[in-house]
Amino acid sequence: MTPANYIIDSLNTLKTTDASLREDETIEDAIYRLLMSKKFRKYSAQPHLIEHIKNAIKINVEKQEPINATFLHGAYKLWRLEESPSADWAELFAAMYYTNWLAPICSIYKPGVWFDYFVDDLIIPKLNNIPLEDVTAYRKSFQAVLDFLKPYQPDNMRMTITGVGDQFDSSESFDEKLANDVQKYAQQFPSGLPEVTESRSIMINLNRKPSETDQNNPDWKAKNVLMHDAYIKLTKFETGYHLQPNKILTFNQSIPGLALGLGTTKTSIAKFWAGVGTLKKDADSYRQYILSPKQIETNKITTEQIAITGLTGKNFTSIRIIDSE
Repeated sequence: MTPANYIIDSLNTLKTTDASLREDETIEDAIYRLLMSKKFRKYSAQPHLIEHIKNAIKINVEKQEPINATFLHGAYKLWRLEESPSADWAELFAAMYYTNWLAPICSIYKPGVWFDYFVDDLIIPKLNNIPLEDVTAYRKSFQAVLDFLKPYQPDNMRMTITGVGDQFDSSESFDEKLANDVQKYAQQFPSGLPEVTESRSIMINLNRKPSETDQNNPDWKAKNVLMHDAYIKLTKFETGYHLQPNKILTFNQSIPGLALGLGTTKTSIAKFWAGVGTLKKDADSYRQYILSPKQIETNKITTEQIAITGLTGKNFTSIRIIDSE
């Protein structure tokens, strides 16, 4: 089996599901059971989150509206990857994984599912020193991946991309809100700046493209942390978009009490926007992986040419293969 044949076969099975209601099971109970499947969920869920999920299901079922799963992520491809700034196999594999997770619900619940990627967009140039043009290019290429995937999904499944920036009247109003929030958030620190832990420093080094301005400012990492946290806890939080009672938040890792941790493929938890999609030979088939930059360095990888009708762009003319030996 070739990589192309494997991917096409996997796409063609996305609508296939044997889900059904169990004896004496309500539709709400069935939806909850399928959402919490350990086949897809990589982390446990705390009682507060479980209560929220059950209530969100109840609200949507009573209104006969789609079950809403909202995924949090950044609207960019990590600048240090050669695939940047466009989406690659990682975005496709992750979207296929989430489709497999939710397709059983679509088969038993007529209103279906709405899977919404809620993406950080206007903040990325400020935090990661990535041009806004690259953010725009990423979102456009990611949308093309979702458009390609749509015919393979259940008819009552919808995947969308919504930007945090979309919640503001203009980029200028976003900038004004962020500036005020940073100033407000800084007041809780005696020096006006937070401490930079080793783990935060490593994350900043991974995500932020180097600039001369940074190197000439000894406090640049602390200011980066300040802006990031003010954005998450105030600017983004106060839009309220992702915090509605009918929405079930999801993420590639656990956010205790807030979001279900799903991973990104059956074998991976790496962020798909900060990693690359790869395949690994498995008998007569393959397994899908999303590798972080560090994992790329520690695996022996080859590249194969590939062509799948409907997938266009430089990142879909070849695919990385992990050496299984």
